[in-house]
Amino acid sequence: MSQERTTDPSKIDFRKKFELGGKVIVITGACGLIGRAFCEAAAQFGAHIVLADIPAAKPEEAAKALEEKHGRKMLGFGLDVAKKNEVIALKAAVEAEFNRCDGLVNGHQNKTKSFFEPFEEYGEDNWDAVVETNLKGTFLTCQIIGTWMTALGGGSIVNIPSTYSVVAPNQNLYKGTSLGCPAAYSASKGGVDALSRYLASYWANKKVRVNMITPHGVWNNHEQQFEDNFARFSPMERLSYNHEVASALIYLLSDASSYVTGDNLLVEGGWTVW
Repeated sequence: MSQERTTDPSKIDFRKKFELGGKVIVITGACGLIGRAFCEAAAQFGAHIVLADIPAAKPEEAAKALEEKHGRKMLGFGLDVAKKNEVIALKAAVEAEFNRCDGLVNGHQNKTKSFFEPFEEYGEDNWDAVVETNLKGTFLTCQIIGTWMTALGGGSIVNIPSTYSVVAPNQNLYKGTSLGCPAAYSASKGGVDALSRYLASYWANKKVRVNMITPHGVWNNHEQQFEDNFARFSPMERLSYNHEVASALIYLLSDASSYVTGDNLLVEGGWTVW
C-alpha cells in the first residue's frame, strides 16, 4: 500500500491503519497455543484467515468455527510444511479460494516425542525432525507463498523465532522440572531469525515486509515449579499469555507498521534486558 506523502498527522486515520478488513492472512501452526490467538486476533480485525496445520490438528474444523463466529470466509488446510509439494498445494488452495494473499504468519514448530533428550544423546532423526519443520518449513512457505506475494504487489510476512535465537537458555530455569530447551530448537529458530533478516532485505523493493515476533514463556498449564523458576528470572515475574503475543501480530500485519521490516519484536517480558 502506498503511503500518503505528508507531515500533517491530522490527515492520517491512525485507527484505520490497524485494520485488516478484507485481507487474506495465511497462518501456519494455526491450531496451536499461539496460533489460535493469532487467528482470533486477525479475524477480529477483519481478515480472512487461512488456518494451516497438520491434519491431526483438524484445521478445517477450526476454520469452520472461526467462519461461523465472524461471518466471513475462512479456509482450513492440512499439511506438513516441510514437504514442498504440500506447501505448493496450500498456495494453490488459497489462490483458488481468494486469488490473493496479503499476509503470511509462520507459527509452526515441531516438538517431537523425544524433544527434551539431553544434547549428548540427541538422535539425528530427532534433530532432523525439529530442523525440518522449524527452519525448512519456514523456508518453503516463504519461498512459495512469499514469492507469490511479491508478484501480487506486496504484503507482510511474520516469522516466529525464539528467545533462544537471541540469547542462550538459562539452564537454571528448568531445575526441578521435566522441561528443557534442546540445541535443535535453538539452532532451528536461530536460522529462522537469519532467514527473516535476509528476506527483509531481499524483498524490500518488492513491497513485502518480513518481520519477526519472539515470544517467551507462554503459559500453557505449566508445572508449578517451572512457573516459580520463571518468575525469579523474569523482570515481570510471570509467564506471558498467548493473547499478549497476538496483539503484536496485528501491528506487524497491518499498515500501522508500513515502515518496519527486518525487525524482531520481542514479547518476552524483558527477559533479554538482563
